[in-house]
Amino acid sequence: MAKIMQPQELIDSAVVDPAGNKLGKVGNVYLADATHQPEWITVKTGLFGTKESFVPLSGAHTDKDGVHVRVDKDAVSDAPRIDADGHLSPEESTQLYQHYGLPMPRTSADGRMDGDGRTGDRTQGRGRSEMDAGRGKSEKDSMTRSEERLNVGTEQVETGRVRLRKYVVTEEQQVTVPVRHEEVRVEREPIKDGRGKAEIGEAEQDVVLHAEKPVVRKETVPVERARLRAETVSDEQTVSGKVRKEQFEVTDDDGKHHRS
Repeated sequence: MAKIMQPQELIDSAVVDPAGNKLGKVGNVYLADATHQPEWITVKTGLFGTKESFVPLSGAHTDKDGVHVRVDKDAVSDAPRIDADGHLSPEESTQLYQHYGLPMPRTSADGRMDGDGRTGDRTQGRGRSEMDAGRGKSEKDSMTRSEERLNVGTEQVETGRVRLRKYVVTEEQQVTVPVRHEEVRVEREPIKDGRGKAEIGEAEQDVVLHAEKPVVRKETVPVERARLRAETVSDEQTVSGKVRKEQFEVTDDDGKHHRS
């Protein structure tokens, strides 16, 4: 059974997203009216922890290194900026639920959402403040401002095909080969004593001469292997798109317009 989170134990704990990124430290804990259990925490971010962002505790668990939440760092950074002043108005709760894609809580019989109360900072970790009277007001008394946002992702598409083939070319090669051949050389030897019979006449002697000549033979041998392999490289591309957003405009009795 999962351990029930105690508000006073969460204060000043480190907050970690699913990727292991540390988001900051817990500043305040907000309790659900229906269960009085922690439902939201504020995370101290920015230089010296001067900013606080609301983070849902739905699906979160505690560990020795802090509170592990189900939402990532980017979602927390883009969360609506709401003052952690002790209560959440219906409009603020709606913005947070919609931003994190969480189901809206049911409305109780007295018209109030099963929303959030607050335990204070570290010195007030055991207490729970009351919701303000405006929490029970109908949404008819308020106006919600919406805006479009770019959701940018990636998809894999086919960009082309590459084919590997081999073909035959003919080229001329020249190779120098050493060869040998025989030549005739006359060797003379004088007869010193002059003895023996001799006859004057014609005579012949044949000598067979030999020579080497180049012989060309061809053989096929493997010299190289090639293969195609696809590899993934990372790059950056900048995309842009037009988005619309709503603005509030207040008109006073003098007809002056004030935008916010």
